[in-house]
Amino acid sequence: MQARFHSSLDAIDARAWNALLPDDNPFLRHEFLSGLEHTGCLRAEYGWRAHHLGLHEGAELVAAAPLYLKGNSHGEFVFDWSWASAYERAGLDYYPKLLGAVPYSPATGARLLTRPRHDASALRAALIATIAREVERNKLSSAHVNFVTEADAQALEQAGWLPRFDWQFHWSNRSAETGGWRTFDDFLAALAHKKRKNIRAERAQVARAGVVCELRHGDEINAREWRAIHRLYLNTFDERGNHAALTEAFFRHLGAAMPRQVVAVLCKRALTSPARTPVHPSAVMEDRTHDELVAMALMLRSSDTLYGRYWGSTSNVPGLHFEACYYQGIDYCLREGLTTFEPGAQGEHKIARGFLPTMTRSCHYIRDPRFRVAVRDALAREAEALRDYRTELLTHSPYARHAREPTP
Repeated sequence: MQARFHSSLDAIDARAWNALLPDDNPFLRHEFLSGLEHTGCLRAEYGWRAHHLGLHEGAELVAAAPLYLKGNSHGEFVFDWSWASAYERAGLDYYPKLLGAVPYSPATGARLLTRPRHDASALRAALIATIAREVERNKLSSAHVNFVTEADAQALEQAGWLPRFDWQFHWSNRSAETGGWRTFDDFLAALAHKKRKNIRAERAQVARAGVVCELRHGDEINAREWRAIHRLYLNTFDERGNHAALTEAFFRHLGAAMPRQVVAVLCKRALTSPARTPVHPSAVMEDRTHDELVAMALMLRSSDTLYGRYWGSTSNVPGLHFEACYYQGIDYCLREGLTTFEPGAQGEHKIARGFLPTMTRSCHYIRDPRFRVAVRDALAREAEALRDYRTELLTHSPYARHAREPTP
């Protein structure tokens, strides 16, 4: 078996790469990852250098891993700033490090990709061993594989990597075993009375403001709308003092390359007839000629999961962020039969809106044995605190007492 590292995903045939994917997770597709590279989202000055691994048997690609040499820890969502600081205080270089991840995307998925009808365990072990050898060969500080599946995490832990976990807030159709909630009202009925009332009040604020939301897939968005979507994305990042790495070309690429996996919520306010009766925010406004796009939420989907990713707004309409980023997504999942909605990283405010703590995993290879021990001990302390944190979070569950709580 031959291992090859590639400085661009375009060096690996798209069909061969996609044939390794265990499901239709959009972030792992060749179109998504290569799109980041050739539309200017990943640059050396941003701290990203592609270093993808492929394992070959003859001409056949049998396993692979999306890898990057990182010059910083931006865009990862698994925070290791304290580890980097400790390395620097010891007079060592923490960067570059090796990262197995999807850039700018805190969504769980396979990271050790293996060919169907091959020995998956053996191929995962070969990928892990090759990654570790690359760290040693280049004298890198470490390797990290973020937002891994349970199967990948088990393989990495068996190889001696240090496990780490955290919580995100996910929505799931928690009545799926009995046929599932079919409508938004079904979902609301499972909530405690106060939470149900608050959600209805937030949605009503958006309706009173005369803002309506249209849901579009990627092939239903025109060039003018893509420009507006990207401007809203830039505006929100600028307001928060963050770096907006994704380009308009990347957004348009997703719409063209993955049209039915892109879901956009377009929030519009009518510039004419302001006195007309507001419609429910989930309705589609018929007269689009004089509508102003004031906010958007750009999401991606698989066959069973919706992933909330990018938000942008120029309006301070109360409740609009919750409507676009959460309630429209839940409504879409119920209509489309999706069972899970991952709206992104962080955000305890999501609990009151039906999202509960769900475990995410990462695994870490630390080359220096002294730091490996220190990090292992720190992770043990962190894990204890995180378990207590989840227990506290669930005391604020919005669901009525008879509702079943998920297990981590």
